[in-house]
Amino acid sequence: MGDFNSDRIRNICILAHVDHGKTTLADHLIAGSAGGLLHPKQAGRLRFMDYLDEEQRRAITMKSSSIALRFKEYSINLIDSPGHMDFCSEVSTAARLSDGALVLVDAVEGVHIQTHAVLRQAWIEKLTPCLVLNKIDRLITELNLSPREAHIRLQRIVHEVNGIMSGYKAEKYLSDVDSIIAGRSGDGWDENQEFVVDDEEDTFQPMKGNVAFVCALDGWGFSISDFAGFYASKMKASKTVLQKALWGPHYFNSKTNMIVGKKATDGWKNVRPMFVQFVLEPLWQVYHAALKPDGEVLSTDSEKKVLGSVIKSFNLSVPARELQNKDPKIVIQAILSRWLPLSDTILSMVVKCMPDPVTAQSFRIPRLLPKREIVVNEESSDVFEEANHVRQSVEACDASPQAPCVAFVSKMFAVPSKMLPQRGPNGEVVNNFVEEGESEECFLAFARIFSGVLTSGQKIYVLSALYDPLKEETVHKHVQEAELQSLYLMMGQGLKPVSSVKAGNVVAIRGLGQHILKSATLSTTKNCWPFSSMVFQVSPTLRVAIEPSYPADMSSLLKGLRLLNRADPFVEVSVSATGEHVLAAAGEVHLERCIKDLKDRFARVSLKISPPLVAYKETIEGEGSNLVESLKVLMGSADCVEKVTSNGRCVVKVQVVKLPPALTKILDESSDILGDIIEGKQGQSSGTLEALKESSSTVDDSLIKSLKKRMVDAIDDEIELGSKELDTDKVEKCRSLWHQFLERIWALGPRQVGPNILLVPDYRGGNNDESILIRGSSHVSERLGFVNTSGTQAREGKTNLLHNEAESLESSVVSGFQLATGAGPLCDEPMWGLAFHVETYLTPLVDSSDEPGLSTQQIDQYGLRTGQIMGAVKEACRTAVLRKKPRLVEAMYFCELNTPTEYLGPMYAVLSRRRARVLKEEMQEGSPLFTVHAYLPVAESFGFADELRRWTSGASSALLVLSHWEALDEDPFFVPKTEEELEEFGDGSSVLPNTARKLINTVRRRKGLPVEEKVVQHATKQRTLARKV
Repeated sequence: MGDFNSDRIRNICILAHVDHGKTTLADHLIAGSAGGLLHPKQAGRLRFMDYLDEEQRRAITMKSSSIALRFKEYSINLIDSPGHMDFCSEVSTAARLSDGALVLVDAVEGVHIQTHAVLRQAWIEKLTPCLVLNKIDRLITELNLSPREAHIRLQRIVHEVNGIMSGYKAEKYLSDVDSIIAGRSGDGWDENQEFVVDDEEDTFQPMKGNVAFVCALDGWGFSISDFAGFYASKMKASKTVLQKALWGPHYFNSKTNMIVGKKATDGWKNVRPMFVQFVLEPLWQVYHAALKPDGEVLSTDSEKKVLGSVIKSFNLSVPARELQNKDPKIVIQAILSRWLPLSDTILSMVVKCMPDPVTAQSFRIPRLLPKREIVVNEESSDVFEEANHVRQSVEACDASPQAPCVAFVSKMFAVPSKMLPQRGPNGEVVNNFVEEGESEECFLAFARIFSGVLTSGQKIYVLSALYDPLKEETVHKHVQEAELQSLYLMMGQGLKPVSSVKAGNVVAIRGLGQHILKSATLSTTKNCWPFSSMVFQVSPTLRVAIEPSYPADMSSLLKGLRLLNRADPFVEVSVSATGEHVLAAAGEVHLERCIKDLKDRFARVSLKISPPLVAYKETIEGEGSNLVESLKVLMGSADCVEKVTSNGRCVVKVQVVKLPPALTKILDESSDILGDIIEGKQGQSSGTLEALKESSSTVDDSLIKSLKKRMVDAIDDEIELGSKELDTDKVEKCRSLWHQFLERIWALGPRQVGPNILLVPDYRGGNNDESILIRGSSHVSERLGFVNTSGTQAREGKTNLLHNEAESLESSVVSGFQLATGAGPLCDEPMWGLAFHVETYLTPLVDSSDEPGLSTQQIDQYGLRTGQIMGAVKEACRTAVLRKKPRLVEAMYFCELNTPTEYLGPMYAVLSRRRARVLKEEMQEGSPLFTVHAYLPVAESFGFADELRRWTSGASSALLVLSHWEALDEDPFFVPKTEEELEEFGDGSSVLPNTARKLINTVRRRKGLPVEEKVVQHATKQRTLARKV
């Protein structure tokens, strides 16, 4: 792998929606440039990169795999990636190791939901994209479009994809990708910013050569530059001029041999753009000459002359037996694959338009290794300088042996040990011993070398994402030393051993199976920052409990789960509070593949799989938009829930309101940033001010300011929406009070980063002279920048001892809040979007001198006060939620369906049975398919695809993406009260359990909680007239 310089290397991945032709395109690239690895006649049918049995059976790609191609004097590392949303994690691993992306779009189906996702992934990873419009032949054979209609359709697709990229450039969609997927155009777009974007060049411009028009199944494709080269000599024109004129509103005057604009064509007959006249019409002629309307071969002399003229015009050598074949597809492939070879077209575009590793890493470095502005002391200055030197080597893609070697492992993948090469790079016999704990599976690291040279047998440091070279305590936790056993050049399923790899290449590494779980950074020096974490489009939401059919196989199951957790970059394995082993996957297809791998490869035992474990949230009634009403509750105008500890020394008063939905969503999406912020405050308890400053430096100030601004904007937007009919003074008062509440955030929950807020109690609301309020402090507000100083206020009370006792109990109040928000009152599910105002009053101990017969132990005979306060706060919060009309919140999928017109009825019947809410339906232009967008509850999604295929005879397809959380608008404790309700339901005995109650009971049964239900439906027993003894 050392034969190519860095400027002669290209690392690319293929990204697209499912079934848009990625693997078929990869087949033709392999057949044309892999040195005879695949015969051209098998390309598009063998699906070489889908070597797993499950991939061949389902006809979809399930993992990203790499292969090295040779094109002229270039080395091209091609990574094929899945298009199914369940395997989007593989797209992230492929994008991280690549410098460019081939984005495929079906010319008939157009831009779909996953197209948005892969374009966003390419934008985040700073890849250079090229657009490939695939399945051009379907415009002729299926839709029967004319060349002019096809031109309009292709223009629309290119314009739509450019619009998506322009939105990413303007940062319009990055804040809310769910709204993009759902097709909800941003209401708050900045018009001035949009004009700035319009002035910039489009990302994809056919005249620049970064757009290709292909038919991967038939093996032909072209770009504008190909036809510009064809016609330059015939028309005696400049290739550059023709390349610009062959796309857009340009027309050719055959009388003057001039290229003119639209205005100069007035009075012309049969006006056609040059792209239609010189590019599409010759293609249409070949197809029409080879195919009859019913698909039979034409044998008339006129059609043969058309094909002959094309062959003669472009000097093609086509064997006569292929031209005389009775299969019209073979005739078309024989002509077009020689006239417009697909492999040459795509790889030429890759070499011309995509950057080499040296160029790519120079502008990708802010994403890969963000620059850190840290104040260092004299002791750590040498470490910081060496870390910066490593970063500069990565930025320059330094491939010299003296440069520090840095690589990134995006995933671990398992291969059977028998598939490993038996000989080394020099032909020597290799001892493929199996690492301990791997049984018959060997784990290889899928890696990209960013700097230096990696050699077999080299010792290297494995750095986790949490490693910090400036902190000595992280060295022992997040750094491991490993020895690389073997290096392999990946050739799809095959592996070719190599002795060394230079910077800029993709390689498989053996010997890291016991050191890396998912991903890691490799470096020859400890003084190196780890690469930034990869971004995944979705999270694993589908969970099932797994146990062996025979308890004796539990050890094999545990071993298999460990191997599966390492082999799949997205699966999550955990143990629930009840002791169940829970497997979390991205969707049904992903889960089926994980279970199959577990049974057949890793555990090899019979398994019992539970029904899917669906996650819910709990909240209270209200849209959250009427913030004025919420203020009345927090200002003390509403009744509060009061609880007293068992020893009578502590009184807890709780009020709860619902947060605005926008603020709740921000808190939920920013959990990672909030986690760093909350961890920073832990340094305060360790004692030193330096520790607090050091911890705060781990979080970028710009991120904190951005999060603060988003929270304030969310409050302001909700106030404007819900207070249009109020006076300006009331609106301003409401806004100022909500901003004050943002300055009183004591804690977030559950797990310190959830979407629920604990507010610092208002000190003005005192209880009596004998008690003291446990004040708390606005730690989170301080860390978010809402409060400039710690804001410690003077504490008043009778004795300093009581104050100290109250301060020591602050953590108990927070712990009770965390327990309450982690398990709500309906079915022990986490709470969602609630703000709690907790006032805890502590009374002093009874003076033992007044009652000499009592001791302190007898006075406080019910146990520790910390536990009592935690329990009291927890129960008070749960009771407050129950009094405020609790509601269940369920996760929603955004569902995109494609259905023929005749199957719309059965499709809507399936959606209605599963409580789906249809958003819109539209007919695809020039196609008999309808595209339907809907929201589908996650709880109703299991088996949805199979039922849809069954009811529509396989004609409908659906793709699901996790969209948002939505509250069920049903009261689980509904009892008829009004006259209308009593008239409809009577006394309530005939009211059937509503959907919310059914879901709650299902979760409670699964968790072993008591369920209120009638065990006996009909208490009368059958009686007979005769009694026989």
